[in-house]
Amino acid sequence: MTDPPSPGGHPPSVRGQAGLVDHQDDSAVIAASLRVPECFAVLFDRHAAVLHRYAERRLGPDHAEDVVAEAFTRAFETRHRYEFGRTEALPWLYGIATNVIGLHRRAEVRGYRAMARTGEDPVVAAFDERVAARVSASATRQRLAAALAKLGRGERDVLLLIAWGDLTYEETAQALRVPIGTVRSRLSRARRKVADALGGVNPVETREDEQ
Repeated sequence: MTDPPSPGGHPPSVRGQAGLVDHQDDSAVIAASLRVPECFAVLFDRHAAVLHRYAERRLGPDHAEDVVAEAFTRAFETRHRYEFGRTEALPWLYGIATNVIGLHRRAEVRGYRAMARTGEDPVVAAFDERVAARVSASATRQRLAAALAKLGRGERDVLLLIAWGDLTYEETAQALRVPIGTVRSRLSRARRKVADALGGVNPVETREDEQ
């Protein structure tokens, strides 16, 4: 089996093959990679950085690179099952990365609990930046981290895919392979729990909220 693309530069032959699909949409790139596996490197170049930021926010820098590498390995191995009617592959990749993160669930929860105790863990910083303008002065990062640690895995996955991945409800449902109604109910529960911890402040606004 051809190895999936890895971080760093690509040899000339790979760059040449990838260049053929460099300006095509994600679906076309994945389809091309079924014939020319090296083309999958284009997908890595497009989306690895954003997936790395997502993994780092959830697990910290020590695990992020491994999560991204494993996510793209799984994506490469299952690319023949991709829904080719979807031109944008990022929700699919987010879903795979989220599943990999689930294997590190204890490490994630430990990070939030450490933040809740000390206020020094950087994992929650990005989330805190999104809500800082709406959080009252008495609401701290520790309270936010403690609330995230207490969420069920499904609730946390939905909340953070929407908050950090900026996915819509439909894209989140696609990423997690659950009905959109499940996304709505999980987000509602997660919002309520985190808002209670933050003194009633809505922890995340979605694109749907703005419409």
